Amino acid sequence: MNSIEETYQQLRAEHEALIQFLYLAPVGLVQADLDGGIVMMNPISAQLLMPLSRDGGLDNLFTALEGVAPELRHLCSDFTSVAGKICDGLHVHLNAGGAARKIPQILAITLLKLDAQRIMAVIDDVTLQVRRERQLRQNDAWLNAILTGIADYALVGLDARGAITEWNASVGRVTGFGQDVVGQPYSIFYPPDATTPERLLDRLRDAERDGWSLDEGKRVRADGSSFWGSALIAPLPERDPPCGLEADGPAYCLILRDITDKREASERRRREAFGDYLTGLANRRAFFEAAEQELTRSMSVPRPTAVIALDADHFKAINDRYGHPAGDAVLQHLAAILVETFREVDVVARIGGEEFAVLLPSTDLPRAAVVAERLRASVASQVVHFDGQRIRYTVSLGVASLLDGDGGIDLLLKRADQALYAAKRAGRNRVERWRPEMASGPVHQPEGDRKHA
Repeated sequence: MNSIEETYQQLRAEHEALIQFLYLAPVGLVQADLDGGIVMMNPISAQLLMPLSRDGGLDNLFTALEGVAPELRHLCSDFTSVAGKICDGLHVHLNAGGAARKIPQILAITLLKLDAQRIMAVIDDVTLQVRRERQLRQNDAWLNAILTGIADYALVGLDARGAITEWNASVGRVTGFGQDVVGQPYSIFYPPDATTPERLLDRLRDAERDGWSLDEGKRVRADGSSFWGSALIAPLPERDPPCGLEADGPAYCLILRDITDKREASERRRREAFGDYLTGLANRRAFFEAAEQELTRSMSVPRPTAVIALDADHFKAINDRYGHPAGDAVLQHLAAILVETFREVDVVARIGGEEFAVLLPSTDLPRAAVVAERLRASVASQVVHFDGQRIRYTVSLGVASLLDGDGGIDLLLKRADQALYAAKRAGRNRVERWRPEMASGPVHQPEGDRKHA
């Protein structure tokens, strides 16, 4: 009996030590069953997850994270090993931050399968770490632009308005443009829908503030062909203006490089960090980072910014009738129409199970409503063919806009959600613009109950 009692006391002590470790750990720790049912969690986990709960409860890990990380349930169900790491440091973007932010902006989630019945989630607030990593990535890109392929670049002078001031042989060699490019905005090297006049000037201001500004993306040559290029803009020290011209504000240098051979690796890294696994669209993290940057800029240089919130009508019924693979096919079909409808400069993202959002820079409410209606009509006129079945579906959309970024993406997305709720209430398959009387109304909640989204 003494031996049994000693064993019991030893196990009890080990259990208490484990509980103490769990509660004192500097990160969130959650033990759950394979379906996400929470067995045990520490206070940090509760603090991180409670703001995400729609009903005020924390009974299921996957349910709590469904709106911001719908892939977790899918990853867990697809993990066939008896034990191991299901995902490592998956970044989940919660909101855009700001002075009123009460929950972390970015969480990192690692999911471990302990055995055939149990999983463990490690949850950490990595907001500051991600920002530091972003700065390091920019520094690496800047060094790469300077140190590699230095012989294959176009060197372009710009004035304070972003207009090209000088032509040289390097411009012709890389882009095919001749001397008639002088006086044109540097956006002449970009596809027509890849930037806006405001964004063009934003990059000059970024260069003034940070010492340089770099972006990568599709560029165009004089003959209309495209290539993948990097564009580095840096302010120039004071100098004499070109002959015959008067100085008119600061001057800049644009270094344009053809990096088509590096595009695949660059795009792969971008998709891994900022892409949605199912649709190929931007993910929640990418959407909020882009929105935060755009609205911060519009606070210093006012311009309208619009958001369209949308989801598929009666999506749960689609899953119940045709199955979840068919539901996935519907979401992929919707993603393809979204890409066809919006500009390259717009940010089209999947931010939840069947929830999508589009950020439209330099776009006011009426123009955003027009393109939202175009999307609605396009979806309603098409059919999804899946496994011999013809699936018709519609979408409801809410549109909102801010003139100067005041209130941030949280306010803008909340208004778009309120307008989306109004569209659902009015019968679905329609577009609603946000109106002040909607401010006190409820925010739309998604209809789907996807287990494999």
